[in-house]
Amino acid sequence: QVSYQVRFDTTRSPSTKILFLTEGLLLRQAQRDPTLAAYQVLVVDEVHERHLHADVLLGVLRRLLPARPGLRLLLMSATVNIGLFAGYFGGAPVVQVPGRSFPISVVYEPIPKEETGEKTGKSERLDPQPYLRVLQAIDHRYPAEERGDLLVFLSGVAEIGAVLEAAQVYAARTQRWVVLPLHSTLSVAEQDKVFDVPPPGVRKCILATNIAETSVTIDGVRFVLDSGKVKEMSYDPQAKLQRLQEFWISRASAEQRKGRAGRTGPGVCYRLYSEADYEAAPPYPVPEIQRVALDSLKSMGLGDPRTFPFLEPPPASSLETAVRYLRDQGALDDAEELTPIGTLLAQLPVDVGVGKMLVLGSLFDLAEPTLTVAAVLSVPSPFLRLSDPDRAAARRPLESPHGDPLTLLNAFNEWVKVKSERSGSSRKWCRRRGLEEHRLYEAANLRRQFQELLRDHGLLEASSTQPSDAYGRQSRRRERRELRRLYRSHAETQGRKRKVLRLRDGTAASSGEEEEEGDAHASKERGIDIQDVKFKLRHDVDELQAASSSVLTPSELALLKLVLCRGLYPQLALPDPLNDGRKDSDQIFHTKSKQGIVLHPTSVFATNPELLHAKKGRDRGGTKEEGLSSQHQLLAFVSLLETNKPYLVNCVRVPALQEALGPTWSSGGSLWAPGARRGGPTPSRAPADVGERPPWTRLRCRPPTPKPCFEFQADQGGIWGIVVIPGHLPRHPCTSLQVPYRLSQLTALQQRSLYVGPQTVAATPLLPGLFQGMEMEPHEVKGGYRVTEFLTYNCLATDTDLYCECLRSFWTCPRCGFHAPLTPMERICHEGACRDPEPPDEDEPPSCPQPSALCRPYYCDLCQKDFSLTPTEILRHKKQH
Repeated sequence: QVSYQVRFDTTRSPSTKILFLTEGLLLRQAQRDPTLAAYQVLVVDEVHERHLHADVLLGVLRRLLPARPGLRLLLMSATVNIGLFAGYFGGAPVVQVPGRSFPISVVYEPIPKEETGEKTGKSERLDPQPYLRVLQAIDHRYPAEERGDLLVFLSGVAEIGAVLEAAQVYAARTQRWVVLPLHSTLSVAEQDKVFDVPPPGVRKCILATNIAETSVTIDGVRFVLDSGKVKEMSYDPQAKLQRLQEFWISRASAEQRKGRAGRTGPGVCYRLYSEADYEAAPPYPVPEIQRVALDSLKSMGLGDPRTFPFLEPPPASSLETAVRYLRDQGALDDAEELTPIGTLLAQLPVDVGVGKMLVLGSLFDLAEPTLTVAAVLSVPSPFLRLSDPDRAAARRPLESPHGDPLTLLNAFNEWVKVKSERSGSSRKWCRRRGLEEHRLYEAANLRRQFQELLRDHGLLEASSTQPSDAYGRQSRRRERRELRRLYRSHAETQGRKRKVLRLRDGTAASSGEEEEEGDAHASKERGIDIQDVKFKLRHDVDELQAASSSVLTPSELALLKLVLCRGLYPQLALPDPLNDGRKDSDQIFHTKSKQGIVLHPTSVFATNPELLHAKKGRDRGGTKEEGLSSQHQLLAFVSLLETNKPYLVNCVRVPALQEALGPTWSSGGSLWAPGARRGGPTPSRAPADVGERPPWTRLRCRPPTPKPCFEFQADQGGIWGIVVIPGHLPRHPCTSLQVPYRLSQLTALQQRSLYVGPQTVAATPLLPGLFQGMEMEPHEVKGGYRVTEFLTYNCLATDTDLYCECLRSFWTCPRCGFHAPLTPMERICHEGACRDPEPPDEDEPPSCPQPSALCRPYYCDLCQKDFSLTPTEILRHKKQH
């Protein structure tokens, strides 16, 4: 009668009377049943945490209460803002229930300024001495026979590592402490150690992030050490990046941390800040809805988010940014209603970009690899931090030269093969490669959920691997009956037994052999691997094995990369032109909204940057043409994360030209491949501009004499990069890789001179070849002629140096009176060649003018003649044509 329901697991049954579930799942249920008729009482706990889903859920429940007067709603928290919540629900009654709390003494020990941090190179490392002093104080004041563990709150993983290193040295010397870290990037086995019991006369020192503030309760904690800091994620809508920044905690959070010391007896809370700092802290933390991206709000069935009754409204700019982003991605129409593709994306429990990958992968017959990539990108990375070179070497065969999503795909596929061949060895296989198997189980569950949603919408055909013969079907039924029996047996005797920690459990790490021995012993105790049993009950292992065993052909791999890139668009990064000469860790990339970004240290490209370097091509004479190559690449990335510097996270490399010409869908949700219309060069001297709808990418074709030139710009509310192809485009540009072109970033000044602008034209020119028979009208912004929604003809300015063109202005030479529009460099050249006129000597015969030192050979294609001219004279000659 008492059940729980989480993302991929539930014990709910028809007899359930009390159900524990997450806010996100209740929101999903409210979308299917807006009245929540299955519930008579709703209890929302820990409302002070102000998570995004919790705030949205409160707004949904507030709108629901007038329609269901019999529904009872109870909000609970130990540190809630009573006035705010009571007023939000129209003066709801407040019941204060005093708990059986034990007295907690607070000791303020602010850190001296000279110990706030030590500079090590470019970063600031936390000084562990204030934390060690607290351990020493506990050892001196309290005898070892008195039970009581220490819980230390630190802001992040780096800070935990700094204190852990010093505390382990102290623990090894005193033999009175077992030091254990606790944060989200640890494996489940390492996290579970904090619940084990230390040996007699030894205390646990648990170094934790704010995960231990409310999410985890650890028995036996008597002492709390509060650093007063927390790292929170915030979103910058202008730069489109997430920032992990360190802040001082609020007074409510400080009270939550202090309360951890008084659960089982009198406790002590050490605060590494002054009482004045505590009083000056804000009373409550900043709600998550005011510091994160709000792209998912529209998919929660809220209607117009601008009029939704939020407890505390988010910034209007964040809402507008989210709506604009969804409209650009085709998820919203002009009326801000969900499009068909938006309706499907709203049902996928992932970001819009990952959802687009799933839809495009299904349409291009790449559903299986796309399902896996989308799943592994939607869970925390299974790759653990490695310090063991043997494990790093064992992981290396999984790395893909194409990027991090393909590396994750390889890891998942290999894991499935191991599970299908020898399931009992999958845990050992993961450990030897530094993989957290729990994350792979999560990815498998999410993959199945995606698969079912795509099948429900007709994007994926249902397939069955059921045995065709009666004996095979009977064997499978027997196998599943046995699995259910094992699962029920485990459920009846479930409950993790607390083990006694060893002193070496608090050292840096055990050897691989010791860990394997421990797991083998644990397996003998349990008899079964319950995670493996759940995996086989939930999934068709034969179907998963068939999907993971298929090998992608080179063309399928290239198309998969383009599908991933299209899903992530406009999250593209352009490599800096000077990366060839930089070290691995100094590779720099630029996005349209953020400059100077580096690769995340966990990226496969961080240790193999040569994969991103383009090999320069050669012209007909055998000399290198600057920047010309057929291997220019862009990086598509899943997210931008800024800690001490901005990082590209989960990158995949794609050829720049193929990305420019790749397929996309229109805002209505249909799919089309415009590459067929762009198959050949335009046999004309007039420039053209080709774009797509929505303006995710644009291809601009400019064919001057004697060669055609094609230019591509990534354009979504602004131009930031350009691809110039001095030659003919192949008939199938999306698959050809041998077209030499240049890749460069445009500055703001260069962007101002891209188009000729509106102009008065007497007659519409005839379009030969590819565009014959199309009606045209003048483009009111770019100039030239709009041929179709994605093609503008004769709109580009010249293809000369755009930066210099922006600086060109009329100038008159004070010496010779020459008047012309010149750039600063051309003025300098003219002034160097220009001399004051001298009166001719009557005794000397007239002589031919001496050639200037700035003269250089110049061949005019139109005149078909050779000249010796200065740069200014070349410009004047060009103007004559």
